[in-house]
Amino acid sequence: MDSSNAPHIVCTHCGATNRVPAQRLGEDPSCGRCGHALLPGEPVELTDANFAQVVNGTDLPVIVDVWAAWCGPCRMMAPQFAAAAVQMKGRALFAKLDSDAHPRTAGALGIRSIPTLIKLQRGQELARQSGALPAAQIVAFAG
Repeated sequence: MDSSNAPHIVCTHCGATNRVPAQRLGEDPSCGRCGHALLPGEPVELTDANFAQVVNGTDLPVIVDVWAAWCGPCRMMAPQFAAAAVQMKGRALFAKLDSDAHPRTAGALGIRSIPTLIKLQRGQELARQSGALPAAQIVAFAG
């Protein structure tokens, strides 16, 4: 069975790689090791410690919102990003990376402004968009 029929999803909590049958992606799959939701339908947190493992090992698109707590546009976009995560549940992993708390990863990504959305697939950057967006545009970006 190839990964398109059972994509790999790396658990953001414990780092375990899970193979999930494609028909179960929208059914709240949980990690076989720790039991946490793999595709919770809400943004998950990425860190300097887990970023590379999650984005390189997950077959689904990973949509990363690079943000900071002090950033007004980031705070304004947060509920829109969460709404897009609900709409794309089972089709993409939505994640947030706090650029202040995790400067090594933000620097490696070449972040120059926030908020910045990055679409990654198996570690490869497919698209990037800076600035706050409404949920519909985030869904279009992710799709």
